[in-house]
Amino acid sequence: MSKGKQISYSRALNELEKIIAEIESEETDLDVLSDKVKRAAALIKICRAKLRSTGEDVKKALSDMEEKSAAEGSADEEVDGY
Repeated sequence: MSKGKQISYSRALNELEKIIAEIESEETDLDVLSDKVKRAAALIKICRAKLRSTGEDVKKALSDMEEKSAAEGSADEEVDGY
């Protein structure tokens, strides 16, 4: 998969679930199994990266909100004279 065209988390997860179901059904041809396992590993890597990135984005957003709230609280204290 090229870096220019990335798969969405939902699509990667759906494809991964399909591969898992196929493997668990034990109907997967042995010659194809290796390719499916490699694809599943790649999809897991994509999902982990997207989860990590989203987690970092959420932490940053929360941190920014806390900083803004703290700054507003400091400004209120200065106006009130405390």
